[in-house]
Amino acid sequence: MKLTIVGTGYVGLVTGACFAEMGNNVICVDIDQKKIDGLKRGVLPIYEPGLESIVLGNAKAGRLQFTTSLADPVAQAPAYMIAVGTPPGEDGSADLQYVLAVAREIGKQIKEYAVVVDKSTVPVGTADKVRAAIKEELKKRGADVPFDVVSNPEFLKEGAAVEDFMKPDRVVIGTDSARARELMHELYAPFMRNHERILYMGIRDAEMTKYASNAMLATKISFMNEMAGLCERMGVDVENVRVGIGADSRIGYSFIYPGAGYGGSCFPKDVEALIRMAAEHKFEPHVLHSVEVRNERQKHVLFEKIAARFGTNLKGKTFAVWGLAFKPGTDDMREAPSEVLINALLAAGAAVRAHDPVAMSVARREWPAEWFRADGVTLVENQYDALKGADALVLVTEWKPFRHPDFDQMKAMLKTAIVFDGRNQYDPALLRRSGWEYVGIGR
Repeated sequence: MKLTIVGTGYVGLVTGACFAEMGNNVICVDIDQKKIDGLKRGVLPIYEPGLESIVLGNAKAGRLQFTTSLADPVAQAPAYMIAVGTPPGEDGSADLQYVLAVAREIGKQIKEYAVVVDKSTVPVGTADKVRAAIKEELKKRGADVPFDVVSNPEFLKEGAAVEDFMKPDRVVIGTDSARARELMHELYAPFMRNHERILYMGIRDAEMTKYASNAMLATKISFMNEMAGLCERMGVDVENVRVGIGADSRIGYSFIYPGAGYGGSCFPKDVEALIRMAAEHKFEPHVLHSVEVRNERQKHVLFEKIAARFGTNLKGKTFAVWGLAFKPGTDDMREAPSEVLINALLAAGAAVRAHDPVAMSVARREWPAEWFRADGVTLVENQYDALKGADALVLVTEWKPFRHPDFDQMKAMLKTAIVFDGRNQYDPALLRRSGWEYVGIGR
């Protein structure tokens, strides 16, 4: 099948590459000329494990092409997937300007029946707006071209997006059209060889499913962080509690790890958008409000622990920070807890030596330039170099190279053998026996 995907971010590029990997002819469209030029040269705009090889392989095979315009004849297809950003507006609602701009452009270009798929995370009712935008452009052209709008939200985890797409636990398709359903089934059939995992439902149901899914996962994280705070005050080790409740099949072990708060492009934005949707319908989302408040509060916990140990005036102190991305396996810095921590450390007069396996170039590009002064933030290429002359280590992101480091070497490099473990990666008893001072989350 030939399909056109608009947007070459995490969702669009992964989607396009994976469909091409299954033999489809895919055109990825993005108005960012620099990004498209880079992709044509084999330079990816994002880091995602396993993505580069399938992008380069399918581009070389001719199954994956890149262009900046839907007007390009090569972009004509029976299926269009909208995978552009929906950033939060000032009021927290999802900004649909890019989605609707793409819909209008599709309305200007389609010449025969097509299925238009909302792949972006969009509020309930967006498909109606996309349909109206396309119809408006068709009317201006005096054209009577049939089309259907489908909701097909993505459920990809950054850091495991390729695997999630190739082996999905479910594919949600919202449609009221038998013709569109048939086309979508044909498109996803190669991913269902083991067993059928396509869930068909109404369009609005599919739109809400994406938000409800992310909000549920965010709720589990905030709940566990709240339990960690309570455990800490009651002399309870939250790690034992986590194992105890995770053994219950009704709860499970996923997303119940206490830490420094969630970040990224999905959970914070989607919880906020869902709160906004509730307000528009005069419904008070008490749980969602609490999830959001707890998460914002959790992002300050690491600094508060540092201040409790070293005082609030940190002038002359240096802290080694391991991990900048909001989670392992990605270079995404959006809403990252590391930014909140480092901002607080700098405001208190401290210097920071930081390392991340893949996100440092993004940090250099997105963080304020004034942070990178001599007594501010220094980014180092080796994780152990971050420790040189530092007063303590702060683990923020649990990348694999940080999980079993050389503590003897680390102890010799730090001024004081103190670790603030923002992800409860290390064994407190083992470290304390080795002469370390250990501070975790809820331990």
